[in-house]
Amino acid sequence: MAGIYIHIPFCKQKCSYCDFHFSTTFSSYRQNMLECMLLEIDLRKNEIQEEIETIYFGGGTPSLLNAEELNQFIQQIEKLHSVSKNVEVTLEANPDDITKESVSSWVKIGINRLSIGIQSFDDEDLRWMNRAHSSSESLLAVELAKEQGINNISIDLIYGLPNMDLKRWEKQIDFAIQLDVKHISAYCLTVEEKTVLHKLVKRKKIHPVNNEMQSLHFELLQEKLNKKKFIHYEVSNFGKENFFSKHNSSYWKGKSYQGIGPSAHSYNSTSRSWNVSNNNIYMQSLRKNILALDSELLSLKDLFNETLLIGLRTMWGVSLSKLDALIKLSNEFHFKVNQLLAEKNAKLVDNNLILTPKGLHCADAITMDLFITEDPKFD
Repeated sequence: MAGIYIHIPFCKQKCSYCDFHFSTTFSSYRQNMLECMLLEIDLRKNEIQEEIETIYFGGGTPSLLNAEELNQFIQQIEKLHSVSKNVEVTLEANPDDITKESVSSWVKIGINRLSIGIQSFDDEDLRWMNRAHSSSESLLAVELAKEQGINNISIDLIYGLPNMDLKRWEKQIDFAIQLDVKHISAYCLTVEEKTVLHKLVKRKKIHPVNNEMQSLHFELLQEKLNKKKFIHYEVSNFGKENFFSKHNSSYWKGKSYQGIGPSAHSYNSTSRSWNVSNNNIYMQSLRKNILALDSELLSLKDLFNETLLIGLRTMWGVSLSKLDALIKLSNEFHFKVNQLLAEKNAKLVDNNLILTPKGLHCADAITMDLFITEDPKFD
């Protein structure tokens, strides 16, 4: 099984924290971009031999496209690939793009999962983030999606905002629970370079929440969602049973996926590739039937570290047998694993190393400590 990710590089406005690739001035080349992306799917059709299990429209803001435009991508994929009858088709959508008419048109073309970028239920937070919607639009968006028959709904939230104490964060979680959605993705605010947020922090106009408070936010999130039968299946993702994101789970399980559009990444278990993060160069190349991408063959070290990284983020953990088959596990590695077990930051289940809720608080630090820094030498 494989998945296709389609990166729509358009947004209404720039959020203060976002470093994804997109443009807010795209009206003059909108059609040209979409045609080039459809062409890329055709030019790369032979890269995928497996059945397509998931199609994911991300961005950017793919909900800026109308149903006819979105359907062109779905039809192109169905024409060139074998697509599962139970294919999961996800659309990332902003609340202000969700109307009765838009959702109805999405359902008709096969969209069966919505990932709604709510981020916060607090209008003050939304203004600070420079989001284009209000909290009331968020609540209405979820209800409209349900009314039109979409049961598989995920919402995004951000914690660790400046001046966000535990009480304010708890209120956000309670709002999310009351919406009765099946999936919640919650991300800790990070200060990325070249963003408005980074400039404000650098000028000391904003003081980010400290690491200790962010950890308390994460702990409260785990506690409250666990009580409501959400399964914490990946560091930032909580889903009810049978409602995990199939597409994103394929990333974490090391399955193949293809990324279409400027800045999109692809992976096939032995190599990775990435499209140029420049809209003009991307379109100019595709118009000449030339793919605007770079690629690299993954070394054993890369494969080892990537397997470790994606595995430890999930409830399934990472197979020590799989790691050992890639590169013989050293005594130092085993010593570090035993330390994690002794400190109750991890557990072993059927030789899979799985981080505990305590360990997930410092998943990045644990993973980096276990990384290997050199490829093995063979005689």
